[in-house]
Amino acid sequence: MATKFLAYNLLHHQPIVKSHGRIFIEKSSSYSAFSSLTVAASKEVLDPGGQGDASSPMTDQLESPSTISDDPQVIHNVDSEGMEDDKKIEVEEQESFPSVFAKNDEEAHAEEPSVPLHRNASTEKSEAKPRSIPPPGAGQKIYEIDSLLLGFRDHIDYRYAQYKKIRKEIDKYEGGLEVFSRGYEKLGFMRSETGITYREWAPGAKSAALIGDFNNWNPSADTMSQNEFGVWEIFLPNTADGSPAIPHGSRVKIRMETQSGVKDSIPAWIKFSVQAPGEIPYSGIYYDPPEEEKYVFKHPHPKRPKSLRIYESHVGMSSTEPVINTYANFRDNVLPRIKRLGYNAVQIMAIQEHSYYASFGYHVTNFFAPSSRFGTPDDLKSLIDRAHELGLLVLMDIVHSHASNNVLDGLNMFDGTDAHYFHSGSKGHHWMWDSRLFNYGSWEVLRFLLSNARWWLEEYKFDGFRFDGVTSMMYTHHGLQVAFTGNYNEYFGYATDVDAVVYLMLVNDMIHGLYPEAVTIGEDVSGMPTFCLPVQDGGVGFDYRLHMAVADKWIELLKKRDEDWKMGDIVYTLVNRRWLEKCVVYAESHDQALVGDKTIAFWLMDKDMYDFMSLDRPSTPLIDRGIALHKMIRLITMGLGGEGYLNFMGNEFGHPEWIDFPRGEQHLPSGKVIPGNNFSYDKCRRRFDLGDADYLRYKGMQQFDQAMQHVEAKYGFMTSEHQYISRKDEGERVIVFERGNLVFVFNFHWHESYCGYRVGCSKPGKYKIVLDSDDLLFGGFNRLNHDVEFFSTDGWYDNRPRSLLVYAPNRTAVVYALVEDEPKATGNLQLPENVKNS
Repeated sequence: MATKFLAYNLLHHQPIVKSHGRIFIEKSSSYSAFSSLTVAASKEVLDPGGQGDASSPMTDQLESPSTISDDPQVIHNVDSEGMEDDKKIEVEEQESFPSVFAKNDEEAHAEEPSVPLHRNASTEKSEAKPRSIPPPGAGQKIYEIDSLLLGFRDHIDYRYAQYKKIRKEIDKYEGGLEVFSRGYEKLGFMRSETGITYREWAPGAKSAALIGDFNNWNPSADTMSQNEFGVWEIFLPNTADGSPAIPHGSRVKIRMETQSGVKDSIPAWIKFSVQAPGEIPYSGIYYDPPEEEKYVFKHPHPKRPKSLRIYESHVGMSSTEPVINTYANFRDNVLPRIKRLGYNAVQIMAIQEHSYYASFGYHVTNFFAPSSRFGTPDDLKSLIDRAHELGLLVLMDIVHSHASNNVLDGLNMFDGTDAHYFHSGSKGHHWMWDSRLFNYGSWEVLRFLLSNARWWLEEYKFDGFRFDGVTSMMYTHHGLQVAFTGNYNEYFGYATDVDAVVYLMLVNDMIHGLYPEAVTIGEDVSGMPTFCLPVQDGGVGFDYRLHMAVADKWIELLKKRDEDWKMGDIVYTLVNRRWLEKCVVYAESHDQALVGDKTIAFWLMDKDMYDFMSLDRPSTPLIDRGIALHKMIRLITMGLGGEGYLNFMGNEFGHPEWIDFPRGEQHLPSGKVIPGNNFSYDKCRRRFDLGDADYLRYKGMQQFDQAMQHVEAKYGFMTSEHQYISRKDEGERVIVFERGNLVFVFNFHWHESYCGYRVGCSKPGKYKIVLDSDDLLFGGFNRLNHDVEFFSTDGWYDNRPRSLLVYAPNRTAVVYALVEDEPKATGNLQLPENVKNS
């Protein structure tokens, strides 16, 4: 997660101008702006900056059912042999613990059970073919994979016992994880043939009423009733003419009398919310368009690729113009670019609604609502469907690690209490991110987050997630001011938040059980062992870990002279990952592109990028070095660093400018003033036109990245089982390795070129150049003849049974492929004409 954004100050929150054409607002003259809230029912108004009492009127009633684990720091002895048999695990049975919906909903509206608000072909199909989640396994295979874990067996077996205990309780009280993860069919708004049911879990509220445009914001018109578990409910029958009581596009909120005062909140499970022009707070939107306006998916999910090549993107800043871009423009203009560049997955940031644009989407206010800045929910569905038509997976950057501390728009103090969705007190606040921290030991928080993950997969057909801030979740210290050394005591001890780890196991269980083709990637900088091993084997269950150390290593090296780079250090950082645990690697992501930091291109070329990137004027040594190393860094990162690769949009061609969100001047409590940028969008966009311009050197860098992606697509070297590093020469500054049937030769020397240079290889036969960073097409000096054939000779060299003689110019990366074993491109993938002969 990007940690460099400014802390959200509600008082200085500026309205975002909508860039799309449709805003679902029916202006009511009786609606008073929330910033000047007046409530007839009470003289008190909840202070956004105040701290509510951690207790609530319902706390004692909810303590047993809603708290599902003991102190996560207390680790009990667990009989490891007993893990084979569920019956041997001691579980505290809570016979009096029913679901919050145990009081049959059918009793209230038996004649018309509520159905999900949004229904589409995928929903119907999923109901026709029941899906199930496999039961927990023994959780013991991890010890066969990593014997070092045996020394921490008490902790790990305790963790797995907690996971199995929760699975068992969910089976007993909720009908299983499959049912439990469909909370959006019980909470929030559900429409049936006879009316609309609205439910909200708010145990701290003393009274509740649904208000909105539909009832002229009258808090006395539609009061709600509460059950014994703190769930408020109201049923609104259809009008006399049969139409819904709440029209599509109406603004809605729930007004609650709480121990902290009267508070209007956006429903926690709202599916859409908008900020009207000229207003500061957002409003929840009842989103239920007519059937003819609902987007219907036309294209199936693409098959999950073996090699994952991810284009990380942000819809809002994806325009070449200084505006907030839309889902529709991204669909029509950016997706074809991603496909052409050779990526097979697009990872989209900032989807969940966030009231503060500059948080990069990481201060989520409305977890089930796609950001209205970019368009409507149906616009997003159209985008995803188009991506699937192009054969692209669509991954969502999902935030379950924390939430916005915004009281007006988000979950913070939703029912007037500090401990509702979050831990109370300091444990519930992230001091660096200025946000709230979920209580993963709460039953209803589990329902909320598990259902949230499923909602995006089910309703929008996302193909998986990149889970943000997982390191912060897994440790009570949140990874802050901690230097992880790899010592296993750092992972399995009192600093581990077992509740959070168990939640991650549950969500991976649910995703992989119900959506076997879905991808989960965890952003973890700590290197937690078992992170990417299956839950049934005792792991946390992610498919990939984000290999975050690599980007930090490149920044560290770029601060040094070339003479101080160590080849062994580079290789060690790239290959230092756990056996059988896959990684997504990147040279730089959005983090390095933020204002206050530098991209690799800017580290290499700095201000020369503004004056010497035009082909009609001479280059400079700084530009030549920068372009050469930019290509080499990206290729060696992809070649050695993992089983998946990620690039943030624009970085493929060395985008010359940072990202700076529109912002005003910020006054800190200390008195310090942080200058703003006059709310400018000039640096909050991507200049794709620079990468496409024939007269600029950016195009060569983009062409190389495109060639790199297509070569990986053709040869699949990232996921090849064969990898061997035969040379790390500190004197010659050369790195040679094999990945699959390819031989990679990197010469990082700043002036030495090597003619007739011998490199080891494993397979006999004829080799040819398939990628050359020195190609003129890629902004190189064209020093290699691509018509030359390279024949292996027998004889051990660098611990390889054979070798080749090659030319290795300085600051170049060249990939050689075995001709006799050359694979054909799969499917309809064809290399671009400008790449075929490179």
